[in-house]
Amino acid sequence: MKNIISVKNLKKRYKSSEVFAVNDISFEVSEGEFFSMLGPNGAGKTTTLSILNTTLLPTNGSVKVSGFDVVSESRKVREKIGVIFQSPSLDTKLTAEENIRFHSVLYSYIPFSFSYKNCPTKYKKRVMELADVLGLSNDLHKPLNEFSGGMKRKLEIIIGLIHQPRILYLDEPTIGLDPITRNSLWEYLDILRKEGDTTIFLTTHYIEEAESSDHVMIINHGKIVSFGTPDELKEDLIEEYTVISALNSEFLRQELTNLKIRYEGEGPFKIFIKENDLQNTFQKLKSKLSLIKVHNPTLEQVYLKIIGEVNHEKN
Repeated sequence: MKNIISVKNLKKRYKSSEVFAVNDISFEVSEGEFFSMLGPNGAGKTTTLSILNTTLLPTNGSVKVSGFDVVSESRKVREKIGVIFQSPSLDTKLTAEENIRFHSVLYSYIPFSFSYKNCPTKYKKRVMELADVLGLSNDLHKPLNEFSGGMKRKLEIIIGLIHQPRILYLDEPTIGLDPITRNSLWEYLDILRKEGDTTIFLTTHYIEEAESSDHVMIINHGKIVSFGTPDELKEDLIEEYTVISALNSEFLRQELTNLKIRYEGEGPFKIFIKENDLQNTFQKLKSKLSLIKVHNPTLEQVYLKIIGEVNHEKN
């Protein structure tokens, strides 16, 4: 698949700072991919995302989105992207639907209209489709002063999706959403990506949301410190192991020693064997096992290990 985002030697330094917020990073994102960027506060995530969505100019480097340069062709870039910002961008003097309509006109999705009634059918259908997914169907024509923080967050998501963007930037998209709505949103985004080839670019503090990413990029102190698929990162950094136990711990320990299986503990034992080799190993054991518990590393464990090691090196 062709790349829809291409970043080469990107640097950004703010005038008030002596250090680079983003320091010479390069990466690519394929069309239709689910790409996640992780990192602690101050790592450079928001700066990178702001450059990608044309709201911030780079200091150096090249950034192309959907084939267009984010500096010289920013208008064409904005036509291809949708952004769900971490910070609210709503007009509290308007109703929910009026906010959606206002942004739809800015995205050139529909021509300007003074009333919802006179809007194109495609717009009305799209609004109701998204409102149903996010549970706002009965609140579209209410003023925003009647909306809770979670409802405003849902409205932001509708605005980001309304014009069916080729690339959707999600900056902490599910903060403030209840678990049911979070799940509903991710189910919808998964369908959107698979059926419409929408590229999803995510930054999040809920690291489990990045588990199904095609690629994960972890940045810290403005640098890329790890990059790969979730499975690649897990295999490189966190060992798989299985906890086993038997009534006769000493006999099991002797069996593990004789089979030259690396283990830890005095019973239960932590054995370091790939999951697909377990059946063959168990067939060789004469001990009757009373416990088998497979430990599969999570992306969160990988993230904490990487960030912890980088911060330790800095100190």
